[in-house]
Amino acid sequence: MAQLSMEAGHASVTIDADRGGRVASLIVDGRPLLLVTPSHDPLQWGSYPMVPWAGRIRDGRFRFGGVVHELPRNLPPHSAHGVGFTSGWEVDDDHTLGLDLGPPWPLGGRAVQRFELDRGGLTMTLAVTAERDMPVMVGWHPWFNRRLPAPGGGEVEARLRFRARSMYELDDEAIPTGRLVAPPPGPWDNCFTGVEEGPTIEWPGLVELRLSSSCDHWVVYTEPEHSLCVEPQSAAPDEFNREPAVLPAGERAEAWFRLDWA
Repeated sequence: MAQLSMEAGHASVTIDADRGGRVASLIVDGRPLLLVTPSHDPLQWGSYPMVPWAGRIRDGRFRFGGVVHELPRNLPPHSAHGVGFTSGWEVDDDHTLGLDLGPPWPLGGRAVQRFELDRGGLTMTLAVTAERDMPVMVGWHPWFNRRLPAPGGGEVEARLRFRARSMYELDDEAIPTGRLVAPPPGPWDNCFTGVEEGPTIEWPGLVELRLSSSCDHWVVYTEPEHSLCVEPQSAAPDEFNREPAVLPAGERAEAWFRLDWA
């Protein structure tokens, strides 16, 4: 099994290159912040990269360059979260993984992840280089444990602090229409932009986790009983079927995601 392992201060990280290049374990002060039960469903554990798209693509289909491209419908009837999280990544060095973006992604390119752990947090970068013009989105999908063991017994439940000016309206298939609306109270499975506060996840008395990213869209999924997901993305889901960002041949796009703890 190809893995990267890092330790700094009171934190340790394990990255599983074989199973999607994901953060398979994040321990801070002896507490597991990520849901790490290795499910048979690679969509639902750890913290994985979303590349070369993030979120859902309607009906697993998009048009680019005059051609309709079909993708695996791994979240039927849609395609979700790219091909990186189901791929085996190459270990380039002690901090870096690489992946050639081949089938089922039809347009090629290469993705590179880098991980830097310090005493106060973990920084992840994700870059894509295009072989030919192609649409591209990137992001991360962490599954955080909703509850952590309390020192004296019992459990401490996570609290999310998050406020944004705008949320993408969803259609009947839970796909963004492209229209921005005022966010309602949670629970959410929605994409937000214009963040005004947070996102911060606090397990009171145990750990406070502050999330930041160069990405300006955040999908927040608070519906599960056992977990919550706060996902930075470079655009909203199904962007390939609206107005996608196009990465020219030979060019490189990069984003970062930082977790700070206290």
